[in-house]
Amino acid sequence: MPIRAFIAGCSGPVLTPDEIAFFRDANPWGLILFRRNVESPEQLLKLTSEFRHAVGRADAPVLIDQEGGRVQRMAAPHWRAYPPARRLGELAANDPLVRRELTRLGARLIAHDLLTVGITVDCLPVLDVPVPGAHTIIGDRAYADDPETIAVLGRAAGEGLMAGGVLPVIKHMPGHGRARADSHEALPTVETPLAELAARDFAPFETLADMPMAMTAHVVYAAIDPSAPATTSPKVFAEVIRGVIGFDGLVMSDDISMKALTGSLGERATAALRAGCDVALYCHGVMAEMEEVAAAVHDLSGDALRRAEAALARIRHRPEPLDPVEGWARLEAALAAVA
Repeated sequence: MPIRAFIAGCSGPVLTPDEIAFFRDANPWGLILFRRNVESPEQLLKLTSEFRHAVGRADAPVLIDQEGGRVQRMAAPHWRAYPPARRLGELAANDPLVRRELTRLGARLIAHDLLTVGITVDCLPVLDVPVPGAHTIIGDRAYADDPETIAVLGRAAGEGLMAGGVLPVIKHMPGHGRARADSHEALPTVETPLAELAARDFAPFETLADMPMAMTAHVVYAAIDPSAPATTSPKVFAEVIRGVIGFDGLVMSDDISMKALTGSLGERATAALRAGCDVALYCHGVMAEMEEVAAAVHDLSGDALRRAEAALARIRHRPEPLDPVEGWARLEAALAAVA
């Protein structure tokens, strides 16, 4: 059965009979989970297993936003609290190699938590480069304020996840750090000249262009395409994402239900795929809305299917050995030293 070019959500901690039937018939490429879907390790493993059984694909990706700090869907009492990216960027500032190693370790520990419950994709690392006056939606989710540090630590996080059998998603391509609005609530427009964007905002994404997956930014870059945000702009895809940045991995949209986009959900999904997204992301798990998205998207085929298969192939290996107790002790000692 053809795989449809979208990622779906679900309504709660247990798949309903209607959701199971929908996933079986619509066959979305993947499933994304949020706090509403998370109760315990046993419950999560059952949920991810039931989704894969419904679509009939043992390797169907299950995604989550497990960054640490403000963005952590799996939390106490069953999972430890991870530090925000900025805290990692402040570790061992006089020793970049140690800072990089600790960032990789943090991501490796996240991967251990995720893979144990059947989650194989983490929407991490954030590669956005903040600037003064920008909206706080990125804030301490960024490793630093300079593209060089962000690129180094972003790679460390991505490699830590993949070592643990989890795919990283670099975000928000080609850069959300200058946005003066939260794209969950409004459409940001960035007026910065292209040369400055290329030198600063695009740089971490260009450095990590070999990563398997990326998520778009619902941001208008007036110097490239003043008429559409990156997610729905063929020009941004051709000239920047697949052009300047040179990214040939799988590109997923940010959530198409965010208020930065306009039109019906079906129109938004169609526009994202036409622009160049390989899959459209719909997060809310409302059945009528998922059905609208499923009806609007096409089958995963051609380059999009090639990219999807190549991404999944990056984690078809035994995870790198890890002692999570020792790993956590080391990370916590480093965090305590700069508290």
